[in-house]
Amino acid sequence: MRTYGFFLAGIGLFFAIIGAVYWFTSYEDGGFLMLVGSALLGLFPGSYYLWWSSKMKPQADDDPKADIAEGAGAVESFPSSSIWPFILGMGALFAVLTFVFGLWLAPMAAALFLSGAIGATVESRRGAAAGTAPSDHTAAEHTATG
Repeated sequence: MRTYGFFLAGIGLFFAIIGAVYWFTSYEDGGFLMLVGSALLGLFPGSYYLWWSSKMKPQADDDPKADIAEGAGAVESFPSSSIWPFILGMGALFAVLTFVFGLWLAPMAAALFLSGAIGATVESRRGAAAGTAPSDHTAAEHTATG
């Protein structure tokens, strides 16, 4: 984690230096503010990672002699495929297109976004996508308990 922190802080420092040079050579506000934003996008997470790396035990990424097995950790279950992120994205797209083409797209954007949010919430609480069978481990537990 320390390596990631130094990498991101280095990116932020690079953009801060480039932003200072850009400010004093061009006197242009827009590019300077974008470079300041880029510097902050590197400095904030980089400093956060460095702060946390000083408070926790060294990670396998920080040890140059570590092998791949040391950093593997436990493999958790990943969510199944779902249509709801696509529906949420389409709702966001229609919401942005409302600013371009007019308010007549707002009801479609709201309907898509609301149905996507409700569908994703219901699916996350249920634990699986609609129409998928439970895993073998879960099925074995149900048959063993009755």
